[in-house]
Amino acid sequence: MTGTGMMTRDVTSWRAVASATGRADRMAAEEGIRLAYRTAGLAEPGRIVWVDSPRAAVEAVEKLADAGKSVREEVRTRPWSHERRRKYDELGAMGWAALWSATGAQLWETTSALAERIRAGVVAELAANPEEETAVRLVLLDAVLGQHDAAWLAAFEDSEPLAGLAEVARNAGWWWPYEDAVVVAERPEALHRDEAGRLDRGDGPALAYPDGFALHAWRGMPVPAAFLEELSALTPERIREEANAELRRVMLEYFGYDHYLEESGAEPVHRDGTGILWRIPLSGDEDVVMVEVVNSTPEPDGTSRTYWLRVPPATRTAKDGVAWTFGLGGEQYAPVRQT
Repeated sequence: MTGTGMMTRDVTSWRAVASATGRADRMAAEEGIRLAYRTAGLAEPGRIVWVDSPRAAVEAVEKLADAGKSVREEVRTRPWSHERRRKYDELGAMGWAALWSATGAQLWETTSALAERIRAGVVAELAANPEEETAVRLVLLDAVLGQHDAAWLAAFEDSEPLAGLAEVARNAGWWWPYEDAVVVAERPEALHRDEAGRLDRGDGPALAYPDGFALHAWRGMPVPAAFLEELSALTPERIREEANAELRRVMLEYFGYDHYLEESGAEPVHRDGTGILWRIPLSGDEDVVMVEVVNSTPEPDGTSRTYWLRVPPATRTAKDGVAWTFGLGGEQYAPVRQT
């Protein structure tokens, strides 16, 4: 298999690791933990404590007695830094850049964003004041991210010094290594994302752990659980009443811009041969401006599909709006045949 093919395979397998749900393989994960300690020159931990989420892990760490100091530096940071330097020296600057581009870079944005969302969720649930927030964040700094370290592990597929870390990542969630004890969190039991890799679900938690710790989101934007419960009963009046501009935008997306226009009795602000321009004024936010266009190519059943194109608020004519979607000005847009 070529180098490119091998890297493609590695990315695919590590993408699956990053998005894995379901109970951990505890035996395999514990073997990986012990290997990581031995590789770092440390004695194997005396206790391995399993919990059901990163939130529960922070609570468990805060209650640990005689666990000793964190050994994250020895177990994770140093071996990773050493392997990165070795690989860089072996491949050179351009070779390393190509390797990272073909492997870790393809996973980094989604995995790092997900990890940050989990941290934020843990802090929000466990910290009631700035002092508690600092304490929780300090515990989170001790975590090795397990499956969510997939991005950088993908670039070191066959690295023996990182074999223990990789084994834990394939079989468990986040874990906290200390001199005499380790706390390990289960993987999520559910994960819902959109095509861009963002957390996304309109009828429940987008990320859920076995103990009930969960994150709710719509196309990547954090939303309260109670907010999602009312989406199925939305009305134009309720959308207009929402004071939070970001939540109102979510409501509009869920309800549908075309549906909102129909239900709210909106009037078009401009029409020409390219389509119809609609404007939705929103208090405390920029107007939502849409162009309604009809596909000139009929569907197999003879009907013509209508499309709604969101365009900049400053758009004044339908033609300008359609032209903008092609990266043109209205005066430049003159299609020979519309499709």
